[in-house]
Amino acid sequence: MSDRVEAPLAVQTGALRAVLWDMDGTLLESERLWDIGMHELSLHLGGPMSDETRISTIGGPMDLAVLRTFAGLGLEPSPDEAAAAAAWLTDYMGRLFADGLTWRPGAQAALRTVREAGLGSVLVTNTERALCEVALATLGREHFDHSVCGDEVPAGKPDPAPYRRAAELLGLDPAQCLAVEDSPTGAAAADAAGCMVLVVPSLVDVPGSERRVFRSTLEGLSAEDLHELHGAGVP
Repeated sequence: MSDRVEAPLAVQTGALRAVLWDMDGTLLESERLWDIGMHELSLHLGGPMSDETRISTIGGPMDLAVLRTFAGLGLEPSPDEAAAAAAWLTDYMGRLFADGLTWRPGAQAALRTVREAGLGSVLVTNTERALCEVALATLGREHFDHSVCGDEVPAGKPDPAPYRRAAELLGLDPAQCLAVEDSPTGAAAADAAGCMVLVVPSLVDVPGSERRVFRSTLEGLSAEDLHELHGAGVP
């Protein structure tokens, strides 16, 4: 059952058919690894990262995170310098992912619940495919029908393209999907795509909207909860 439902009750135009999962900070405790990686990238580029810069990178695509890291240091990189920094970060994060991925509370059971309920399931992440493949070894490929990565769509979150692509892969309208997110960036992407959004905040607060419902944790999430949450707002 939801801890906090901010969306107004509305007539549901389509039954829940699928759950679309964010990865970092939603299913995995990987945002804390990204915190390490982003601070190390900043030091690699010449100086410490401010809290303001770090917050601006949470949930966003890697190319934008790299550019904001440069900007936070007062630097304007060439395309080659930005690409080299992204490659450095990918390599560093790959080593962190290989050594230290852990589940968010209730996430593993929630994935099983979706499968047992016969709902579609897609992983939707701004993380690049190479790192996502490392993470899938922990997540379990059997939990997902498809996965959509940040380097496989025209624009990453907060653009709606990743969530629209996920719904398309399932042959569904986004309104038939419940997205599960932890960040303002991800929630904005799912919201703009037309999904109902279950927000389980991780590192930063997420503002409410008519398409967003909130829980403090994925622990105890049932199939009945999923259907109720999906029907709690304007699809």
